[in-house]
Parts: sequence; structure tokens; C-alpha cells
Amino acid sequence: MIDGAERLRLSPLAGTWYPGEPESLRTLVLRLLDESPGSLGGKRVSALVVPHAGINYSGGVAAAAYRILREREVETVVLLGPSHRVFFDALAVFPAGAFETPLGRVAVDTEISRELLGSSDRFRAMPEVHDQEHCLEMQLPFLQVVLPRVRIVPVMMGNQSRELVDLAGKALAGALATSSREVLLIASSDLSHYQPRVRARKLDEAVLAAVREFAPEALLDVLEDNPRHACGGGPIVSIMAAARILGANESKVLGYADSGDATGDTGAVVGYLSAAFYRDE
Repeated sequence: MIDGAERLRLSPLAGTWYPGEPESLRTLVLRLLDESPGSLGGKRVSALVVPHAGINYSGGVAAAAYRILREREVETVVLLGPSHRVFFDALAVFPAGAFETPLGRVAVDTEISRELLGSSDRFRAMPEVHDQEHCLEMQLPFLQVVLPRVRIVPVMMGNQSRELVDLAGKALAGALATSSREVLLIASSDLSHYQPRVRARKLDEAVLAAVREFAPEALLDVLEDNPRHACGGGPIVSIMAAARILGANESKVLGYADSGDATGDTGAVVGYLSAAFYRDE
């Protein structure tokens, strides 16, 4: 599909993971954004980390990141997330076409997708592996509300090896450095899965500490020791490394919670993080 054939990816999640009716969805997203605290005061954000659970679970944490996009213009967002359903030793790019949600269609930025596909044979045009995956789609309702004209470059990471994580970070930085567009990186990841809250927060704190310190190498060491810290740990490290190459020098944790905050069940929780990486001049 690098030859230009387009594909429309329909939503398998609308009506279950988030509302399937457009006005209900828009109203919910706007409420979550309005309830989110804080601002970065117009800092130039290079990258975000956001969760990808159902909107009633992690939507508030995600909104803490998306709220700051109200402060700047972004033309394209590169979405990088982990593959939950299909294993492959590559970075799967959705090269052309659009993703559809109840809020409409979000077009793929084919120029940047081609740039990534041409950067390494580890980036591959694999639109089919995106069809049932939730991690990138869960970002779209927020993007469609805060950046209604945005384009996306959907990329999924299969094997989260050190080699692939490092390659992705360098390739993303290279593609963005040469682009004339205003481009943002987003890593989609939840944190620890189905641990008692006390254990989960110890696992999650290792990720939070590395994010606060803007230390992608340290985070990769943590993840190699125990990958249960984050399902999308590799994408987080990649976008952190890319953001640093592109000039970001500060980080901030914007939100943290777990599924028990939504359900009241703290016996087996999933952790959620949002964070920003930006230049503080």
C-alpha cells in the first residue's frame, strides 16, 4: 500500500469503549477536557503519553494531556502504540486513507507515513493489523475535538525490543525534523495490569519516575527487567527519545489514576498515565 492505495478503517469500538452517538461523544469529551486541571502555558510540546482504556476508565487522565493542545496549532499527530492482538517484529504503518469514528473521518498524513516507510525496512505498510486494535483509536475522539483538522500517522509496534525501540525513536525524530508541518508525537500506553493497587502503584511509580526525570534509557532498563510496568512501554521510550533529539528538555506528569478510581475495585487495577515532553526556553 505504499503505492498510494487508500483504506478506510471503521471503528470496532464505538458504542462500547466510548459513546457511539456523535453528540453524546462530543459532550463527554468536552466535559472531560473542561474538568482537567492545569496548563503548560503555551510551551512547545513535542510529545505526549496518553492511556488507551475505555473512556469511562482512563478518559480523565487522557484529557489532562489533550487539554494542553488547545494552546497550540498541530497539523499532524504521529500515533505510536503497542499491538495487543497481533505479534510482528516490525513497526506497522497505516499508510494511506482514514480512520472513522462517530465524529467523522481523520485522514492519514501520507507524506510522513511514506517518510517513515522509506526510513527502514522495519517500518512496514500493514494496515490490516490496525483493524481491531484499540490503542490508537482511543485517541481519536479527543483529537477530533481539540484539533478538528488534524491528520494522523498511525504506527503500531509489535516486538518491543531495545533494537526496535531505538530505531523507532531515531526514525520518528528524523521524519519530524524534515517536515514542514507542525507535528506532535503521541505514545499510547496503559501502565501495570490487574495488580492489587498497592503493588500496581509500586510498578507504576518506576515509570512515573523515569518520565519525570526525562530518562528514556532508564525507563527502557526498567521495562526490560519487568515489562509488566506498561503495555506500551516501548512506544513511550521511543517518543521520549525522539522528543529529546528534537529539542525537548523538560517533562511533566499531567495525570495519573487507576481503574479502581472509576470502579471502586482496588483488588486488580490498571494504571493510567498522561505526560508531556516540551522545550522550556
